[in-house]
Amino acid sequence: MNEAGPAPVISLRGITHSFGAVRALVDVDLDVHAREVVAVVGDNGAGKSTLVGVLAGVLVPDAGEVVVEGREMQLTSPGLARGLGIATVFQDLALCEDLDVVENLFLGQELRRGPALDEVAMEREAWHLLAQLAVRVPSVRAPVATLSGGQRQAVAIARALLGEPRVLVLDEPTAALGVTQTAEVLNLVERVRDSGYGVVMVSHNMSDVQAVADRVVVLRRGRVNGDFDANLASYEDIIAAITGAGPSRPERHRGESS
Repeated sequence: MNEAGPAPVISLRGITHSFGAVRALVDVDLDVHAREVVAVVGDNGAGKSTLVGVLAGVLVPDAGEVVVEGREMQLTSPGLARGLGIATVFQDLALCEDLDVVENLFLGQELRRGPALDEVAMEREAWHLLAQLAVRVPSVRAPVATLSGGQRQAVAIARALLGEPRVLVLDEPTAALGVTQTAEVLNLVERVRDSGYGVVMVSHNMSDVQAVADRVVVLRRGRVNGDFDANLASYEDIIAAITGAGPSRPERHRGESS
């Protein structure tokens, strides 16, 4: 599949990270291509949250590097991760509920006209960005506290895309959402992918994974225990890799190009 196509937009190579004596990630490789959703799944303690932290630059790995456009680098800070084109939306979203949509989107990166904030330009850009993603909110001047869970997730994703990243990392984007709101967020994930971004979606919900993923990477005890083409692998294959009933090494379930 992707092996015969374009190079990954971002690759992680040999990522290892420990918390004291606990090895949370061990020699993890991960490729992310443009226009694909890579779902990262695993049981509790598999290393998913640690991987998100490494991708976001919040956790500095003990070993390994990220490869961007052929350059090997280390993710040593959130600013560097963002500069390399990795935008992360954490599970808590980090939105300010008493601020409106525009204020949340541009918080810390406000547009100015001279010494004053350019409220008109920010409002116009907010509407444009949300329209591109087909996100519906009652008003870009509505306080985030008045929005549904799905709308809040959409605002957080839109904010992450303002810097035009290469890869969007989503940490449990449908957690605590109802059926309708979950469907809205999954549709949004697909639109982000179709807009040309690579998406890494960390999730424990296999229904969500099956709905939008192009590839499924399984973590087990900090190691990659499977890399599956979502269109070819069965639910049983993925669950076996998660539980350890399947192969204890990375297995690529691909087409004839693998």
